[in-house]
Amino acid sequence: MEELNFGWEEWIALPGLGLPSIKAKIDTGAKTSSLHAHDIEVFGPDAKPKVRFNVYPVAGNDDIVITCSAPIIDRREVTSSNGESELRYVISTTLDVNGQSWPIDITLTNRAGMASRMLLGRQALTDHITISATEKRLQPELSYDVYHSAAVRHTAPKRALRIAVLSREAENYSTQRLVEVGEARGHTVEVIDTTRCYMAINAMAPEVHYDGKRLPRYDAVIPRIGASITPYGCAVIRQFETIGTYCVNGSAGILASRDKLHAHQVLASKKIGMPTTAFAASPKDTSNLMALVGTAPLIVKLLESTQGKGVVLAETKKAAESVIDAFRGLKANFLVQDFVKEAAGEDIRCLVIDGKVVAAMKRTGADGDFRSNLHRGGSAKVVRITKQERETALRAARAFGLGKAGVDLLRSESGPKVLEVNSSPGFEGIEKATNKDIVGMLYDMVEARVKPQPVRKRKG
Repeated sequence: MEELNFGWEEWIALPGLGLPSIKAKIDTGAKTSSLHAHDIEVFGPDAKPKVRFNVYPVAGNDDIVITCSAPIIDRREVTSSNGESELRYVISTTLDVNGQSWPIDITLTNRAGMASRMLLGRQALTDHITISATEKRLQPELSYDVYHSAAVRHTAPKRALRIAVLSREAENYSTQRLVEVGEARGHTVEVIDTTRCYMAINAMAPEVHYDGKRLPRYDAVIPRIGASITPYGCAVIRQFETIGTYCVNGSAGILASRDKLHAHQVLASKKIGMPTTAFAASPKDTSNLMALVGTAPLIVKLLESTQGKGVVLAETKKAAESVIDAFRGLKANFLVQDFVKEAAGEDIRCLVIDGKVVAAMKRTGADGDFRSNLHRGGSAKVVRITKQERETALRAARAFGLGKAGVDLLRSESGPKVLEVNSSPGFEGIEKATNKDIVGMLYDMVEARVKPQPVRKRKG
């Protein structure tokens, strides 16, 4: 390494933490370097713990915050210059100065009175560095302007994330894949039973609690909310949104897509193709309701139906009237749809992640069943979709603001028609049919959305 001459203060970079510019005081009296960190929080397995923390890189300016994380390599007692002892977590990262880089250990401390964001101790000052104690900033000047630039987002490193999967089924394929793939990427993934969450709702410090304890700050939440708990599950997601946690799918989009009447109204408002649909509350309107849709056969569908349950094919007008009367007798909400005969018991599931159709499969119903759901014995195989089908799937997912969605399409003579937009699509069928790592693509989106970057606090 070339020899470097340091003054008593220098501009440095810690790219591994997403800190491209920070001033450091050179402190030869200290052995280990230290970083002024806020909200220090340990997470991850006991065997390989990690620490997450916030850094305010600009002294005296709390508007810019960078969230960092790193593996913990030690925890040691450190005595400061004023004689106070403190147990601190120790991490390792790379120090960059004037085009040269070398590894250093850093202790994390939250001392609001520190004038310097960072102290560089003796261990970080290798043999190729000489110190001029009466001068400062002998190395090239950096600038805090980088924190106002979009470039910091694109150059930020990948970091270990703390992720919550909201699911009541910890053992099912999709939840297991979310845990396995996330942990293989170095993240900590915790499965949280949505129904065991409860909330402290207040303006200053909204919280989510679980099993008697406040849940920690998560970098991201991946909802897998079952239809039976949609209202409460969305309330929990809304609470995470209030806290500021990134949620792959938002509460509003989940609620709208789950309510089939609301969902069809959203699709219609965006001029997205769908089967002709009608809805009425009064039993006196049965004949008029059927007439709006067309002639039999007709589909009668419960608003809360999932996985093909509560979906009935009425092949004659008389059969349709009988089914509608039965549903009305149960005081159930339902809608009536045109039956797309040319689809012949097949539909196409398009998996949309982050505004892209990442996979598509054709689902065929079991013999004698017009429903193509895999849960009902249907089969699936990979399919090549048309440009129009791709665009329809993207528009449908966008209409509900969903980061991940399963969009089910029918191929009709007048073009693709959206049957449903599923906010919690399963991964098993489509991963096996297409042989694609769908969950990996989901984590690509999560990692991109929660990169270390400046977060500008809104003024009160």
